[in-house]
Amino acid sequence: MSQATKQEFGKWRSFFWPVHGFELKKLLPMFLMFFFISFNYTILRDTKDTLIVTAAGAEALPFLKSFGVVPAAILFMIIYSKLSNVLSKENLFYVTLAPFVIFFGLFATFMYPSRESLMPVESAAAMRAWLPGGWVGLAAAYENWMYSIFYILAELWGSVVLSLLFWGFANQITRVTEAKRFYSLFGLGANLALLVSGPAIVYVSDIRKTLPADVDAWQISLNYLMSMVVFAGIAVMAIYWWINRNVLTDTRFYEPSAVNPKKKKAKMSLGDSFKFIFTSKYILCLAMLVIAYGICINLVEITWKSQVKIQYPNPNDYSAFMGWFSFCTGAVTILMMLFVGGNLIRWKGWGFAAMVTPVVLLITGVAFFSFVIFSDNLAGAIAAIGSTPLFLAVMFGAAQNIMSKSSKYSLFDPTKEMAYIPLDEDSKVKGKAAVDVVGARLGKSGGSMIQLFLLAFGTLATITPYIGAILVVIIGAWLVAARSLNKQFLELTTQKAEEENTTELPVS
Repeated sequence: MSQATKQEFGKWRSFFWPVHGFELKKLLPMFLMFFFISFNYTILRDTKDTLIVTAAGAEALPFLKSFGVVPAAILFMIIYSKLSNVLSKENLFYVTLAPFVIFFGLFATFMYPSRESLMPVESAAAMRAWLPGGWVGLAAAYENWMYSIFYILAELWGSVVLSLLFWGFANQITRVTEAKRFYSLFGLGANLALLVSGPAIVYVSDIRKTLPADVDAWQISLNYLMSMVVFAGIAVMAIYWWINRNVLTDTRFYEPSAVNPKKKKAKMSLGDSFKFIFTSKYILCLAMLVIAYGICINLVEITWKSQVKIQYPNPNDYSAFMGWFSFCTGAVTILMMLFVGGNLIRWKGWGFAAMVTPVVLLITGVAFFSFVIFSDNLAGAIAAIGSTPLFLAVMFGAAQNIMSKSSKYSLFDPTKEMAYIPLDEDSKVKGKAAVDVVGARLGKSGGSMIQLFLLAFGTLATITPYIGAILVVIIGAWLVAARSLNKQFLELTTQKAEEENTTELPVS
């Protein structure tokens, strides 16, 4: 942070709340929008895992990520890129978000109650008969096809609505000087959502304790959860509508000439977009960050979730545990944002902050895999403290995920989104669609493909040491890309600032 900014806000205010009073008109709606999007993200993330892991097993996850989520993400990117050429930005937002809200509402009211009559049990059994033993998860994903569709769309919510729609909108209307102060505060909305959505999931998941034995408790819980998702989705659209009419019309907060490039460029075709992305070192480095994160978190999560399923086989119990996990993630992330996130970016710079997440993943990932690999050797000591290796593996994995996700939300996401700001409008819209939607999916599917390959030679338990070694290599590549992107980001930001200063000089 500059000395002028410190003097402007005061020492403690610059640390906790570097915002002018009049800026709340812009900050609070964005904060609330991020809150509702993240509220849904948490509910959908935990619900999709509950549906698939308890019905099909964690073995189905690599297949869904590789053969379901990635093709869906590519299809979405193609459609989105085409629509971006014919729709206004505001209508594009509504058209993209509405199908998600409609589907999740229909899933609880129509699809889930009819699941038994719609499951292809016989053809799934035939598939299991000729598939290799390590690939039975594919048959399970096919048999539970409705859950698989839910899983795919819930996965896309994070990439499409959170990364593409919200951050794309924020990058469009936010100046770099505002981003350094606002982006970490936006993130507080996401993590307050975790503090609310986590207990909400626990509450509706524990409802089975008060229901008769012959009542499908998970159906009741699902009805409540999807009702909340629909309500929050409508709230997001309402806030976006309000911002367009009350904030973007105020020159204090938004001047297209100050945020967007002076010269309009012709809109690129889909082929031109891909050509630009894969010939731009800047975009490729951004993609490397997103893909590396997806691979690393996926390598750890599938191993961890397989342990959670064994510990909590009932859907309501599994969902309740994930609710508490989300609550703890939100609490730790808020602390990270208040005392680390924005302050670290302002004090140490973009590059230093961008490298914290891979370092955290490296340390916590190695610790988790080490415990899983050597837990049998510690069985005696674990029994002495009245626990089991399985329970402690679940707790170690939860701690690893909490630390990695909190560093992602407080540092990785803000720095990644700041990297888009100096780009021109076409690069922001289409480059972001490719990197954040397809790139994120490729990252997760990359982790899944690695696991699918290794599963051909053993079980999840036997391939764990190899997964740990691959994790270290991927993080190394991540750090190299972050260093390169930092240099390019600083050069591009300086260049853009000089161009804006030049255009503002009076003409003699």
